[in-house]
Amino acid sequence: MTGADTLALRTVVVRRYVTPLREGGSMPAVVEADDLGLYVLKFRGAGQGVRALIAEIISGGIARALGLPVPEIVLAELDAELARTEPDPEIQDLIRASGGLNVALDYLSGAVNFDPAVDEVTADFANRLVWFDALVSNVDRTARNTNLLIWHRRPWLIDHGASLTFHHAWNGTVADPGKPFAPIAEHVLLARADALAQMDSELAARLTPAVLHAAVAAVPPDFLAEAGVGAQAYVDYFTARLADRARWLQGAIDARG
Repeated sequence: MTGADTLALRTVVVRRYVTPLREGGSMPAVVEADDLGLYVLKFRGAGQGVRALIAEIISGGIARALGLPVPEIVLAELDAELARTEPDPEIQDLIRASGGLNVALDYLSGAVNFDPAVDEVTADFANRLVWFDALVSNVDRTARNTNLLIWHRRPWLIDHGASLTFHHAWNGTVADPGKPFAPIAEHVLLARADALAQMDSELAARLTPAVLHAAVAAVPPDFLAEAGVGAQAYVDYFTARLADRARWLQGAIDARG
């Protein structure tokens, strides 16, 4: 099985809108699909649009390659006609604006939000997560908004739509790829990440060219076309950022101090 095969996404068809998740800025929703599974749907017509969905797919693939747990990511076909059954005008507008292909994550039933004051994680997990979030420029992993769930006594990563901050208004060129990620100073697990330098080589080695290509190849071509950026531009960016990682890694280490 190739790397591309392991990162390929299933496609499901949304059959029923269940409930909104209003704590999310883009108002994702729990939906039921044609496989009878429940998913958290990220709408193409919300917030940052298709670029947030691209970030969800690419960052999710990279996280898995680093040994971090992410719920299954699927492509979700949404019929805009479902808006007719929803009484809330805001939800109606969101569904109509998102007809076609969207992104969804497996719904972790019974999961609870990670509480940094109560919930424990291993040092290995903390180091992997901080290194990953610095790599993908994820601004949403603070104590105020951890985007971590505890499910079956394990921490799970969710919602990477706010990662890849570089690609908003991006033309695909790679400029200063080793730039430190200043928001890492607010990371919820930074204080527990005490072996970033020691784990750096192992983590970087996991992100081979084949893995990066596979993570990007999982993005539907029409998402990339709508964003106006080619797949190779994302691969080039991460290749360059990994090659110049000494700067952003040191930035994270310094932020701990």
